[in-house]
Amino acid sequence: MILDIVILAAGQGTRMRSALPKVLHPVAGKSMLGHVIDCARSLSPRHIHVVIGHGAEKVRETLAADDLNWVVQSEQLGTGHAVAQALPHAGGAEQILVLYGDVPLLRSSTLQRLSTQAGSDTLGLLTVTMDDPTGYGRIVRNPAGEVQAIVEQKDASAEHLLITEANTGIMALPGAHAGTWLNSLSNHNAQGEYYLTDVVALAVKSKTGIEVAQPDDEVEVMGANNRQQLAVLERAIQAREALRLMAEGVTLADPARLDVRGTVVVGRDIFLDINVVLEGQVTIEDDVEIGAHCVIRNSVIRKGSVIKAFSHLDGAEVGEGCDVGPYARLRPGTLLGRGAKVGNFVETKKAEIGAGSKINHLSYVGDAVVGEQVNIGAGTITCNYDGVNKFVTRIGDNVFIGSNTALVAPVSVGAGATTGAGSTITQDVPAGALAVGRSRQRSIENWQRPQKKTD
Repeated sequence: MILDIVILAAGQGTRMRSALPKVLHPVAGKSMLGHVIDCARSLSPRHIHVVIGHGAEKVRETLAADDLNWVVQSEQLGTGHAVAQALPHAGGAEQILVLYGDVPLLRSSTLQRLSTQAGSDTLGLLTVTMDDPTGYGRIVRNPAGEVQAIVEQKDASAEHLLITEANTGIMALPGAHAGTWLNSLSNHNAQGEYYLTDVVALAVKSKTGIEVAQPDDEVEVMGANNRQQLAVLERAIQAREALRLMAEGVTLADPARLDVRGTVVVGRDIFLDINVVLEGQVTIEDDVEIGAHCVIRNSVIRKGSVIKAFSHLDGAEVGEGCDVGPYARLRPGTLLGRGAKVGNFVETKKAEIGAGSKINHLSYVGDAVVGEQVNIGAGTITCNYDGVNKFVTRIGDNVFIGSNTALVAPVSVGAGATTGAGSTITQDVPAGALAVGRSRQRSIENWQRPQKKTD
């Protein structure tokens, strides 16, 4: 079956009270429209048409991709009008699946079920039964249980308002009838708009079958028109992600205090403490522990490593059995070898730290290649930047860097060498040597401290 998908994303979203187009507001670190597009892609359609209007250029610029066809709806005259704008681009489609750019939690399995049930000959509706369907259109059925129409809230009678089966707006149009139905829509209603939902009555009139599917969970079809609803969606998607992680072998100290804002791949027997934030592409292998309030972004943490509280990892790879933090910051390009340790208030950037090496506290190591079994004392910094260019510091195996050492790059410290505490190292240090780069201490006897002047 030839499937095209139309995503409606032209609305202004005035209740968001934002200069950002509504569909670009993020949920779990990705725009609502981005979630919907990814879900649409999972069905492998022939084309994905995105109907845009308010903030069209911003939307197009943010989510530009070769597989998206952008359709501009210059005037927002209703959902039926919006789909009609995309119709000329969907010629030859046997089914046209209509989605909404502000409904980000929809599962691909739900869409696949709707699409399969509808096929190419019937109209498919995704409906949901709700305790309180206020604001939603109601599904009107005849005594035989067959769908007859969808009545919008503002056009509903008192009898219609008692119906608990609600319209989600998501539907599968048979390609053979879509053009005729959309061209037959009228705007004679309370809103003066062309409702896509009116195609139901047209399907009944033309004796076209109507298939109904429902999502597994009401939250799948929730949209966001304001920031309060956006917050509800955020917590819902986080709850979903927490359940997934626990099912895959992760222990969460509190499932309600986890934030996933990307794609997380996990092993088994992992422990995540409270308020951990995982962003971008994150891989966490078996037996890893991550302490409270850590932020892990675009990083890999290998088996058996421990990331202690309040540490930030961004673009880092932590080897097996490493010990990081608390309060450590591993910036992009950091690579820790097996068993390495980066302690409290240590910052690394574009640094390769060899197996078993230690940077225990209060140091900055950037643009550096550090060998194995190296000890870097407190207060050490690599002076890698001259204000214009970056330079590399190279430290060989089994080096001992004394506390408060400044390594002025480009510089190399040979294997087994030692630097004295408080040294400024500006020249290469030979292997096995002791380098001391500090002025000689002198004491002035009978020193008188300055006295505060009095009037």
